[in-house]
Amino acid sequence: MKKTIYVLAIAVLIVTACKDGKKETPSADHSEMEMKNDHNDNHDHKKTEMKNDDGHNHDHSKMGNKTTHSDKTIEQNKTKNPATTPIVNAYLQIKNGLVATDKSATAKGATTLLTAFKGFDMSKLSGDTYKEYINILDSAKGQTEHIKKSDIDHQRKHFKNLSQDISEMIALLGTEKTLYQDHCPMANNGKGAAWLSETKDIKNPYFGDKMLHCGSITKQIN
Repeated sequence: MKKTIYVLAIAVLIVTACKDGKKETPSADHSEMEMKNDHNDNHDHKKTEMKNDDGHNHDHSKMGNKTTHSDKTIEQNKTKNPATTPIVNAYLQIKNGLVATDKSATAKGATTLLTAFKGFDMSKLSGDTYKEYINILDSAKGQTEHIKKSDIDHQRKHFKNLSQDISEMIALLGTEKTLYQDHCPMANNGKGAAWLSETKDIKNPYFGDKMLHCGSITKQIN
């Protein structure tokens, strides 16, 4: 009897967290809202170095409504940039593979993303934009390589950081696509994690059909 009550209590907590996460926070002018992740925002908004669950170092951080990578702040570039479309599409392929809990489809998306990175014309970038892109690319390629060769659980862990990288890349370079930044409060061991989607429908890549609709839209891009 006590075991049954305990199981029911856990179920109620999960449902409550997901319901709390479904409160959308739309913005009239679609100004950038900070991506929720596992960073600690109480360090006077200075850069904080983090390690993800498998020990890889990343210098992702946040400052106000701006996305940051390394010690640079990235304002959302509102340019309708078609050059980033192959990268965005490949990222979405990975996301949809995780939604379906399909390791092979996710790995295929990772292969496509690595090809998209190679095909991107960096010669059109200059100055700080070029330097920042290289920093983001280095991290994104590392995450993608791991997704390509990992089991589904590790694919999801690396997807959390890849989502941050792609969000920063889009903020830096712009995109022609309309995207939605979603957040699940239960992912990342209850710390929360974000992802990008091409639809308003919440389809959770961190849990698949276990908690498919857990999460909420936190921002619209374009």
